[in-house]
Amino acid sequence: ALQISDNDPQKMNTVLNVAANVARHYSSIGEEVEIRVVAFNAGLHMLREDTSPVLERLTSFEQSMPNVSFAACDNTVDAMAKKEGKDIPVVAMAEHVPAGVVDLMTLDEAGWTIIRP
Repeated sequence: ALQISDNDPQKMNTVLNVAANVARHYSSIGEEVEIRVVAFNAGLHMLREDTSPVLERLTSFEQSMPNVSFAACDNTVDAMAKKEGKDIPVVAMAEHVPAGVVDLMTLDEAGWTIIRP
């Protein structure tokens, strides 16, 4: 699981690079790996249709890397909606989770490795 909690295009691209590299590595040795990118706090901008600096790459991931999934923190979505006074458009490929941090904690308890690139 990869965490993104900063509104920083470089970090967002790093998260996507790490996901691609991990997927390629395991594929090259004939193993399956499931990768989940969890976005919360300012990192939610990665999954926003209106503000994502990596929107094009997300579309590419959806098409070429089915083993990479994305999770959007609903606590953050709600906070941004309240602050901005509008609905927050999240990319359709992202699963909504009640709390991004809790999602990471649950994955950790289930034996996932949590990475913050």
